[in-house]
Amino acid sequence: MTATAPAPSASRAHATALLPRLALVLAALLASLFTAASPAAAHAALTASDPKEGAVVATAPAQVSLSFSEQVAMGDDSIRVLDPQGRRVDTGELRDMCSGHIIRYGTALNSGLPEGTYTVAWQAVSADSHPISGAFTFSIGAPSATNVTLPTREAGGGPVGIAYGVARYAAYASFTVLVGGAAFILLCWRRGAAERPLQRLVVRAWVTLAAATLAMLVLRTPYTGSGQFADVFDLAGLRTILETKTGASLVSRLLLLGAAALFIAVLFGVYARRQQASGTAEEDKDTSDLTFGLGIGGAVVSGGIAATWALSEHASTGIQPGVAMPADILHLLAVATWLGGLTSLLVALYKVPGIEREAVRRFSKVAFVSVVVLVVTGVYQSWRQLGSWSALTGTDYGRLLLLKVGLVAVLVGIAYVSRRWTGRLLDTPVGAVREDAQALAPLDVPRETAHGVSRGTASVSRETEAVTVSSDPKRAAQLARQQAAVETAREKRVRDAEPDRTGLRRSVLAEAGVAVVLLAVTTVLTSTEPGRAVEREAGRGSTSTAVPDRAVKITLPFDTGGPSGKGDVRIELDPGRVGANTFHIWADSPEGQPLDLPEVKVAFTLPAKDVGPLPLVPDRAAPGHWTASGVQLPLTGEWRIDVTVRTSDIDQTTVQKTVKIG
Repeated sequence: MTATAPAPSASRAHATALLPRLALVLAALLASLFTAASPAAAHAALTASDPKEGAVVATAPAQVSLSFSEQVAMGDDSIRVLDPQGRRVDTGELRDMCSGHIIRYGTALNSGLPEGTYTVAWQAVSADSHPISGAFTFSIGAPSATNVTLPTREAGGGPVGIAYGVARYAAYASFTVLVGGAAFILLCWRRGAAERPLQRLVVRAWVTLAAATLAMLVLRTPYTGSGQFADVFDLAGLRTILETKTGASLVSRLLLLGAAALFIAVLFGVYARRQQASGTAEEDKDTSDLTFGLGIGGAVVSGGIAATWALSEHASTGIQPGVAMPADILHLLAVATWLGGLTSLLVALYKVPGIEREAVRRFSKVAFVSVVVLVVTGVYQSWRQLGSWSALTGTDYGRLLLLKVGLVAVLVGIAYVSRRWTGRLLDTPVGAVREDAQALAPLDVPRETAHGVSRGTASVSRETEAVTVSSDPKRAAQLARQQAAVETAREKRVRDAEPDRTGLRRSVLAEAGVAVVLLAVTTVLTSTEPGRAVEREAGRGSTSTAVPDRAVKITLPFDTGGPSGKGDVRIELDPGRVGANTFHIWADSPEGQPLDLPEVKVAFTLPAKDVGPLPLVPDRAAPGHWTASGVQLPLTGEWRIDVTVRTSDIDQTTVQKTVKIG
């Protein structure tokens, strides 16, 4: 429509007055959310260790191993074992002990470790890019005092974690504005490509996204490591980050932003000029062809940038990643088209009052399609990440998801109000609004010349105004303030002449405010451990605590034929599955007393796979009790356990039992 436009300076002043309030709200929101969310809960979690936390073993183990719920990235320094004096007693070499679905890593220990309490400190990066860490103790022989202080800072926390979280939010928000702004221009208001406010909005979003991505890349080393800002200058650490999935995604995002810069240059250059000059049928055809080309190119670049999140975060791990990653890309693009377009519409309504009504109507349709895609992909993601109804209220992820759904519902409700204002705006005859606007007579403000003559605004020459400014700056400033007041009054009169547009501005502003909160919640949600993983870990934890139910326990009678040659051996293999196990064997006399045998030997054989025998000589822990840690059973199946006991120099026998190892 072509209603008389408010003066640019007055519009700018009105928009500037809103910025401090929005900035304060955003700052408070970010501070509360990122402080509460740090450190971020990650996807992977420690599910078991050998030795166990708090365990007291009779002899020093040959190694320490850790098991995780999901794939993790670890380095040679990721597992550290410290003696009671705080000295490292591990070899510093990481052992990959993964087998099938078992995710396990370990490190060898030095030989001849004395008795006392030892501390295991570990740190890793989950497959969905979030750092995890922890520490626990075990004792050899008997617990002792230790000078080691367990780390209190978890990976991803502290000031570095907050800075990284702010950069993540800035990246999400700027991606939304960048993609949504370009989509708003191409799909809803092509003439907007020539409007400076929209150009500044999209360009600033590009700059912010590039800066946030670069900040995340340089902060990645301290974020996943020491937590010290000084490590941003660690070139070796940066080289290591570039070799990870997250580092590759961030670098890919920067490269795609280079292509996005070319897209923006064409959109606001050649395309904007053609939109201004279009008039003939041939020019309109050329503009339509360019619009189609920009639409295809923009969709490819936008999808590629969205894929840098999908390929490195929650969508790339867990169940159905082949479906989850495309769904996540569509989800991000739908959010950007809706909320970024909403931001562009808000800027246009406040700073470009000449926006056509048809553009508002088109955006209403685009927003509806975006919401449909958002709901469909969101429902799938919720099912995939939650797994059960109980996780919706019983996990942090579920509760944040409920908050996000509530905000989306509020946003849709406000959008419904905006659609009603849009309908009323479209129903108002354009001619009536034009007549009301033209009825507003121009308001003049007297301006003094160097000769003291008062003239109307329209009749003052540029030369005389220049003399006024140079000869009396104070008077010139006073006249400028008067002119600004007149322009503000004119803007108010124009707005009062079109109340439907004013109502639309206010409802869109409310939508934008809710969208800011929604993006903040989404940012925290992406760094929170999914409910499905939380419940799976809880299930594993409850099972692992029930050691008697999971451990393999058998009792075998023996008789060597010599004096005092009868008795029983009791065997316990914990946890009784593929990988590392802790082995215990007790020998009892017929009266049930511990029987201290001269020698006990064990062998494991898997006849079906022609594996073994794998010999084992357990260490004597106490009279009638032998133990061994880190007993490796590489395959599932029916394993035969052969136990050889010797009661004298010449009397010995071998007993055996077949057990299922799964």
